[in-house]
Amino acid sequence: MRIIPLASESLGVRSLAVFVEALGVKILIDPGVALGPRRYGLPPAKVEIEALQKMRRKIQAYAKKADVVTISHYHYDHHTPFFEGLYESSSREYAREIYSGKHLFIKHPKENINFSQRKRAWAFLKNAEPIAKKIEFADGRSFDLGGLKLEFSPAVPHGSEGSKLGFVVMVLIDDGSRLIHASDIQLLNRKAVEWIIEKVPDILITGGPPTYLGKRAAGSWETGVKNLNEIIRETGAEVVLDHHIVRDRDYPKFFDELEKRPKTFAGFLKVEDRPLEAYRRELHKIEKGEEVELPFRLR
Repeated sequence: MRIIPLASESLGVRSLAVFVEALGVKILIDPGVALGPRRYGLPPAKVEIEALQKMRRKIQAYAKKADVVTISHYHYDHHTPFFEGLYESSSREYAREIYSGKHLFIKHPKENINFSQRKRAWAFLKNAEPIAKKIEFADGRSFDLGGLKLEFSPAVPHGSEGSKLGFVVMVLIDDGSRLIHASDIQLLNRKAVEWIIEKVPDILITGGPPTYLGKRAAGSWETGVKNLNEIIRETGAEVVLDHHIVRDRDYPKFFDELEKRPKTFAGFLKVEDRPLEAYRRELHKIEKGEEVELPFRLR
């Protein structure tokens, strides 16, 4: 199995996009990328826009190679919509390039879904159905792709139980080695944790808790550490951890509290972490010509 992380917060954008090749099947997982439109009361800095455009080009390049596309839920950092979006670097042409002729495995558009995502799912299907090779509603189902097993979790909360952000599905890819991509579970709900432990992955790719939200995410740091340590103890999985947790500039301290240190997407790719959004205030000061120190290189 070959795993190529494509875009994430440690690479400068909001995403958890991954490309996997296993038993000759090429799979693109959660092909979306975005920027937070406001952080610290500020719009994205120029270097964030540059990173967004770079990650968009990377996703489009790997989409051309893919046979299969999976979508865990309908937030725009996890799928590319069919509209012109500045902070999603999206367009109808990009979306058609990603989904045309592909076998799509997607979160159910009507079951276990909140109102916002239901609307986005409707818009997505309206445009994707005429061009996709085949569309499967994946929740809780397993598929055999010529000996390669894809297994999807039942819908689990996007974060804590009762989350207003809706539900997501995780995917297990099994070619003898077992990879789980656990998108936006935030390590905060038992259903997701128990499913992961039951499947005993060799590699887990997941997003951490949204601790950057401060009081709105009270207790999420402690719960995330507890749950991920349980997964590590019970499965021994190699963990690739990124996404929401890396929007918090203290994320290395979160990693320090884990029994087995994970890698970010950048670390997996053996490049420097560049958590741009977490340092947006400093990036704007640099644009104004001020001297500001950063814990990473801008170029």
